[in-house]
Amino acid sequence: MRAALAASGLIAGLAGCVTTGAPPKSPYTKSNTADDIKTASDQTAADRLSNTRMELAEAYLGRNQPSDALDQVKQALQAKPDNPGAYGLRGLIYAALGDYDHADESFRKAMQLAPHDGDLMHNYGWILCQQRRFDDAQAQFKRAIAEPSYRNVSRTTLVEGICEARGGKMQEAEHTLSHAYELDPANPTIAYNLSEVLYRNGQFDRARFYIRRINSRPELASAQTLWLAARIEHKLGQEEQVKAMGAQLRDHFPDAPEASLYEKGRFDD
Repeated sequence: MRAALAASGLIAGLAGCVTTGAPPKSPYTKSNTADDIKTASDQTAADRLSNTRMELAEAYLGRNQPSDALDQVKQALQAKPDNPGAYGLRGLIYAALGDYDHADESFRKAMQLAPHDGDLMHNYGWILCQQRRFDDAQAQFKRAIAEPSYRNVSRTTLVEGICEARGGKMQEAEHTLSHAYELDPANPTIAYNLSEVLYRNGQFDRARFYIRRINSRPELASAQTLWLAARIEHKLGQEEQVKAMGAQLRDHFPDAPEASLYEKGRFDD
């Protein structure tokens, strides 16, 4: 799905962990069941109407207007009741509205219609993770990754690791996020979350390696990445590096909460 919620609720799966300064990558993936096989000339009028309503629903959800999005996706399903992508999108919308019972129902219906759609499994797994149903979430992630035609393995592996960390499985999270990094070493969101997990696991030198890869690129550095770097250097006893990170926080992000934490010396918050 192209649909996305607010940035702070996306890939920042760890408590106190947020996305890098790069444009956030949604943990949600676009399901291809509705339009990958048929070409435009093959589509019926019902297909086109359903897809148009879905695009509108995604746009409303992206603007944090889930009620309007729900109205559009209902019309998409009226036009084409067997559209699995529409049911998957409806699941995301209900989750945004806090109605997890209907979100579950929607995803289950979607996967009945498209049992091999890894994108649906990925999205459902993320919604289950939000409900702290960690074992069920992991099962969905693993199902998605196991699908031979699934193309978003690195993103699902990232979210799987985030969900493991949310559930307190920090060693498993380290292993999973390390694998995600192997799959996509250029992804700053993976590097950030891996660095955060390594920091929490007391592996400060390794954590420093990954966060430095982000902060060495000014277009990726953010208040969050600089603050994590400062916390790591503090643990390593490198106070000059701590001051350097703090100076960048003050200069570039003076109003950020992380700058305030630095000024107060609250490195363990």
